[in-house]
Amino acid sequence: MIVTPMASADHIVVENLTMKYGDFLIQKDLNFAIKRGDVFVIMGGSGCGKSTLLKHLIGLNSPAEGRVLYNGQSFWDSSMVEREALLRGMGILYQKGALWTSMTLAENVSMPIRQYTKTSEREIREIAEHKLALVGLAGFEDYLPSEISAGMQKRAGLARAMALDPEVLFFDEPSAGLDPVSSKLLDDLIIELNESTGATIVVVTHELPSIFAIAKSSVFLDPDTKTMIAFGPPKELLEKSNDPKVIEFLTRGERQERAA
Repeated sequence: MIVTPMASADHIVVENLTMKYGDFLIQKDLNFAIKRGDVFVIMGGSGCGKSTLLKHLIGLNSPAEGRVLYNGQSFWDSSMVEREALLRGMGILYQKGALWTSMTLAENVSMPIRQYTKTSEREIREIAEHKLALVGLAGFEDYLPSEISAGMQKRAGLARAMALDPEVLFFDEPSAGLDPVSSKLLDDLIIELNESTGATIVVVTHELPSIFAIAKSSVFLDPDTKTMIAFGPPKELLEKSNDPKVIEFLTRGERQERAA
C-alpha cells in the first residue's frame, strides 16, 4: 500500500479509499494527496476506474471504505449542509460539456449563479460575459451550443464550471472528441487558468500530450491489481519508475519496442 502523508499544503487527501459497485471491486487502498494549486492528473488505461474515482471525489459515489478530505474535512463524515458548502467550492467540466442545448452560452453560465446566489440580473450577465471572455468566448454570449464547435463547447462548459469561482475544478476527459489543435488550446487554457486563479485542478485523462503538458502531479490506477501503482509528476515517473506498466503507458510501448 502506498501512503502519502497529509501536509498543510494538501488541499484534497484520499485515505484508504476502496471503490465498489455492489460486490464488484473497482479500486482499493488508494492513498494520495493533491496539493493546493496543483494540476493533478488521474491516469491509467481504459476500465481502471479513473472516472469512478472522480465521482467519489465530487460526491456522486460514496466509498465502500476510506475517506476523502477537503482541507482536512472528511466529505462523507460531514453533515448535508457541510457537504453542500464543500460542493459549492467545486466546478466540474463533464466529458461532453453537458451544456443545456436550449440555452445560450451566457444563460448556461448564469444558471449556477442565479441558483446559488442573490446576485442581480445585471451583475449575473456581467459575470457570465467575464467568464466567457476568460475562456476566449467574448462575443459568443448569445450563441446556442449547436452554433459553435466542439472545442468552443468545452470552453463554454469550463466557463460555467468557473461561474462560482470554485477552489477546485474537475475535468473528465476534457480532450475527448477534440482534434489535436483544439486539444492543445484547451491544455494551454487549463495552465493559464491554474496560474491566474490559483485553483486546484483535477483532470481525468489518458491523453499523453495533455498529461505531460499540464500535470504537476498524478496518480496511476492499475486495472489488474486494482490499486494505484504510481504517484508523482509524470515526467519523473517516466524517468525513474521501474514498473513496466507505468512505462508502457507513458511511452505507449515505444521504449519496450526499442529495447527489443
